[in-house]
Amino acid sequence: MRTEPLSFCIVVLQVRCWSWIGGYRMRELLGVLSFVLLLSAAQGAAVRGKAPQQDWGYVDVRSNAHMFWWLYYAEHYTQVPLVMWLQGGPGASGCGFGNFEEIGPYDTLFHDRNTTWLKAASLLFVDNPVGTGFSYTTDEGAYARNVSTVSDDMMVLLKTFFSSKTDFQTTPFYIFSESYGGKMAAVISLALHEAIQAGTIKCNFKGVALGDSWISPIDSVLSWGPYLYSMSLLDEQGLAKVQEAAAAVQDAVKSGEFERATELWSKTEDLVEEFTDDVNFYNILTKNPMMLAKPEKRQQSSIYYISRLFYSHTLRHQGDLLFELMNGPVRKLLRVIPDDVIWGSQAKNVFSAMAGDFMKPVVDVVDKLLHANINVTVYNGQLDLIVDTVGQKNWVKKLSWQKIDQFRNLMWTPLHMCPQCTETAAFHKTYENFAFFWILKAGHMIPSDQGDVALKMLRMIINQE
Repeated sequence: MRTEPLSFCIVVLQVRCWSWIGGYRMRELLGVLSFVLLLSAAQGAAVRGKAPQQDWGYVDVRSNAHMFWWLYYAEHYTQVPLVMWLQGGPGASGCGFGNFEEIGPYDTLFHDRNTTWLKAASLLFVDNPVGTGFSYTTDEGAYARNVSTVSDDMMVLLKTFFSSKTDFQTTPFYIFSESYGGKMAAVISLALHEAIQAGTIKCNFKGVALGDSWISPIDSVLSWGPYLYSMSLLDEQGLAKVQEAAAAVQDAVKSGEFERATELWSKTEDLVEEFTDDVNFYNILTKNPMMLAKPEKRQQSSIYYISRLFYSHTLRHQGDLLFELMNGPVRKLLRVIPDDVIWGSQAKNVFSAMAGDFMKPVVDVVDKLLHANINVTVYNGQLDLIVDTVGQKNWVKKLSWQKIDQFRNLMWTPLHMCPQCTETAAFHKTYENFAFFWILKAGHMIPSDQGDVALKMLRMIINQE
């Protein structure tokens, strides 16, 4: 199904009237918005100019496992690449958060996003793993428990997508990702490459970009202490405590006790928050917005640590406004969401099912991608903690790719947003099929923090600049 252009102009006007109808609760307001939105769509309104063509739907990737996707066509979509965006969590929604909070054409108030990636490429958002966002399962046993299952499901979706969207089969196809989405993207990229080689999927796969990605969890955890200490967010006593906790995580990883390592990772985060006065793991210049209880008052149990990690790293992607938006006007616009499916309602199940997979590295997978001559880009925000740049650089040192020494010896290049600009926006360097971008003044969600820089980086990666 390819839709007609949709206009959100009237919706924006309704949002701006909020101060005039202060007696309405948010849910009631969104009910008004959904009605206006649907009316606008039904009438094919084009009040504010040409809106993007869109398509969406479900793919049954396994029995009782249904994956949702949402496609935005670029204006001249046959002449530009197609980018698939994978969110993290696991359990965070690309169709929701990535779309409305980061790179899609509209924000959560349906205002135009000036830095939307739709300016450079068509965008394919996928709610994965199954149970994320609008994706759902009717079987408790159908949740993915590792990235291998996640990858298998994505191969079914991509095979279906490219078989039905034949005009995209020759379009340059890139996978961009964030956080845990990067871990999934690496494994998915290798599987896609193999499927293309085997002739089971027809697409023009060009490369993968790993944004603030959970590629080697232990390298991230081990770097937290020194990074925070260097940024004056830990003193000597705090550094010692965090390093001690990180070492315990490392011991569990070395012995193959990955669920135990996940629990110890959670405890390490508790210590970090205690000694830094609740630093935000997603931007060290801010405080933790979740405002969790102090560690000493928390219930330390196997149930607790999963809940604590879920609330810190997935639920934060489902804020009240986005939750109401997705379950109100958006679901009514889409018209394909089953009545009993609530956006985000299975996210905790998704997160919990993957507990044994969190601390497993996929550095070897990135190595295989590089050896297969697939373009790999790593990009990271300067102010991110959960996947700080120090940890990223440390796992890159572990690569066995034969050109890694040449890459490491290469001088980086400063990136400016215009020829006359003097402020440095980022640094980057590329050697053959491997690239690294250091994005300044950005935390974990780079497109949200530095939208202009993220868009410029995208264009550089897909060879538009």
